[in-house]
Amino acid sequence: MNSGDSGPGSPETNIGFSEAAGEGAQDMGFPTCGDFDFRIARDGTWYYRASPIRRKPLVKLFSSVLTRDDEGVYWLVTPVERGRIAVDDAPFTAVELDVIGAGDDRVLRFRNNVDDWIEAGPEHPIRVEVAPETGEPSPYILVRDRLEALIVRSVFYQLVDLAVEGRGGDRGQLGVWSKGRFFLLGQMT
Repeated sequence: MNSGDSGPGSPETNIGFSEAAGEGAQDMGFPTCGDFDFRIARDGTWYYRASPIRRKPLVKLFSSVLTRDDEGVYWLVTPVERGRIAVDDAPFTAVELDVIGAGDDRVLRFRNNVDDWIEAGPEHPIRVEVAPETGEPSPYILVRDRLEALIVRSVFYQLVDLAVEGRGGDRGQLGVWSKGRFFLLGQMT
């Protein structure tokens, strides 16, 4: 095979799933296959054709090619095609919390449902949305490129146990510190 070929194994076609799913992948000119019959439930369970995908390695593979565009549409992007998928809330769930250190310099590490570890900080902020009709909080951490993890209730309770009152403009607010940044969790009552 000469250097002008673009057959199997050549640099032009030897792109991995993770490379194809990188930021901006939705603009790479891949054929759009419409809607794939995938759905990610609020609890992080992946479904294909309404049946749960029970093999974690398969879920991890699919999650590695998951992207979200500027309009909020979720896509599975492979080296040769892309298709939209349905996501009920966030595509990941934060299921475990590891706390390193204390005070402003504390580092909060979250493990998501596909075993990625994310350290809360400027690159991976925590945010909390409150449902106006119920007052129920929904906490999230940014995993990567517009993809978030919903922080499960038990982990959120751990965060609340670590919460302190904010300073300056954040007085009267409860939040947590990670990597020198204060993340609001809610109002003090």
